[in-house]
Amino acid sequence: MQNRATIAKKKFGQNFLRDHAVLAQIIQSMPDTPHRIAEIGPGLGDLTNYLVKVKSVTAFEVDTDLCKHLEHHFADAIATEALTLRCGDVLEHWKSELLDEPYDLVANLPYYIATNIILKALADPACKNLLVMIQREVAEKFSAAPNERAFGALSVIAQSVGDVEIVLHVPPEAFEPAPKVDSAVLLISKRSNRNDEGFEDFLRVAFTQPRKTLHKNLTARYDGDALINAFSALELERTIRPHQLCTSDFHRLYAILS
Repeated sequence: MQNRATIAKKKFGQNFLRDHAVLAQIIQSMPDTPHRIAEIGPGLGDLTNYLVKVKSVTAFEVDTDLCKHLEHHFADAIATEALTLRCGDVLEHWKSELLDEPYDLVANLPYYIATNIILKALADPACKNLLVMIQREVAEKFSAAPNERAFGALSVIAQSVGDVEIVLHVPPEAFEPAPKVDSAVLLISKRSNRNDEGFEDFLRVAFTQPRKTLHKNLTARYDGDALINAFSALELERTIRPHQLCTSDFHRLYAILS
C-alpha cells in the first residue's frame, strides 16, 4: 500500500497509530474480561493485529478502501471468525446495543466522532468497558475531578456511570500522519448505563456558563425559591461555581429540584 500519510482521509479523521510500544500498552491495559471486543475505526489494522491474538473482535470501518485492505490482510482471522468485519458507518449499525452480546470497546477513535461514540457506549447496556484513544483534551473532560478546570457535564455523566481514568498519554509522533494535538488512552469501567435524559439536561443548564455561579445558571430553568431551598438543604453557598461540586452533589441537587 501507499504510505500512511497518503492513505489517510481528512473527512474520516484518520491518524494511524504506528507506535508498537503504545499498541502493546493498550493491550496490557485492557480489562480482564471474557467479553468480545468491538473496535471502531480499525484503519490499517495496527491495533486489530494485536486484538485478534487475544480476543474475538468485531471491527467497524467506514472507509470502503480500508475495508478492502482489512478483508485481504485479515482473511485468515475472518475465516476462523476471530475477526468479524463490518463495513459502513457504525452509527447506522448502532441502535440501543452495538452487539448482541456483552462487549468491551477498544479503539483508536476518530477524533471528530469520539465524544459521540463514548456517550453512546455509556448508554449501551451491552458495553461493559471502554478503552479508547482520543484527543487528550477530551479525555481530560471525561476524567476531570471537581475543582479541575476541565470538570464539566461530561465528567459528571461518565463518573455517574463508572470509574474513569487516563491510563496513557500519547504524543503526536506515535501516529502517521501526526495529528496537531496530543492524545490519551481513556479507560471507563462501567457500573451502570446512561439512562436519565432529565439529569443530563439539568447538567447542560448547570454548566451553561462555567465561569458564572451554579445558582445563576440554574435560574434560567428553575424557580428562585426552589433554588434557595435546594441550596439550603445541601448547605451549598450561592456563590459556588459548577466545577466546585462533586458528582454526587449534582445528583442530590437534581433530585431535590425534580
